[in-house]
Amino acid sequence: TSAFPARSTPRSRWRAPNVRSDAGAPGAPMRADVPLRVFLTGASSGLGEALARHYARRGATLGLVARRGEELERVARSIAPATVATYAVDVRDAGAMIAAARDFDAKHGVPDIVIANAGVSRGTLVEHAEDLEAFRAVFDTNVAGIVHTFHPFVGPMRAAGRGTLVGIASVAGFRGIPGSAAYSASKAAAIRLLESLLVELRAGGVRVVTVCPGYVATPMTARNPYRMPFLMDADRAAASIARAIERGKRFHVLPWPMALVGGLLRMLPRPVFDLAFAKAPRKPRQK
Repeated sequence: TSAFPARSTPRSRWRAPNVRSDAGAPGAPMRADVPLRVFLTGASSGLGEALARHYARRGATLGLVARRGEELERVARSIAPATVATYAVDVRDAGAMIAAARDFDAKHGVPDIVIANAGVSRGTLVEHAEDLEAFRAVFDTNVAGIVHTFHPFVGPMRAAGRGTLVGIASVAGFRGIPGSAAYSASKAAAIRLLESLLVELRAGGVRVVTVCPGYVATPMTARNPYRMPFLMDADRAAASIARAIERGKRFHVLPWPMALVGGLLRMLPRPVFDLAFAKAPRKPRQK
């Protein structure tokens, strides 16, 4: 459920010139020197917290969403004096997400950027009955959560003829990873969802960006009991994502070595992939 009224911290003393980045050019890449309104889910830790810090340093007005209200307030305090509205909401709750979006819109206007970052990862095996709920939770968060995040803003963005919707998918969505079937399948679905939205919304001046990180050092990846190649610091990952958004990229894989690995993964013939991953380390199940 949502926590209203939303909490707001004071506006930053520094403000860039009040010029819209896409004025007169719907869907054009955004300049880095203008104030932004950013609505971000999964903001209480990890990559979401790093993105909040990044945009706060740019003087953005932020709408931050996460399930854990106390952690969300901690993040809001840490980025003072940025203007921040916090919403203790689970992205699986479509009604609460609509209410949060309307509240932010009423107080601060239509966001320039909406980032659907909330996600969960669990080791899963179809054979275990107790994992059925885990499958449902992963899909509801990683796929339906994106839909719930974007839905309230599509109409206002189309009416304004501008705006950017950003979905955080994963390199894990390129192929099915044994032991992580729910996560891989949900991220593959997210990639296809975002691909569909890109074409659907382009004519209305709304851009869609698909982001596929490799391994990012967050509390979620800290539980992985195996080596994570090209592990990236969360702040560096946030800066990379923000640059991709500003440059108008449609599809962004990070870090760049993982883009090469991801491309190779997609090209591997099925028999080769099967042999390569048959004995690969797996994410442990949560019992």
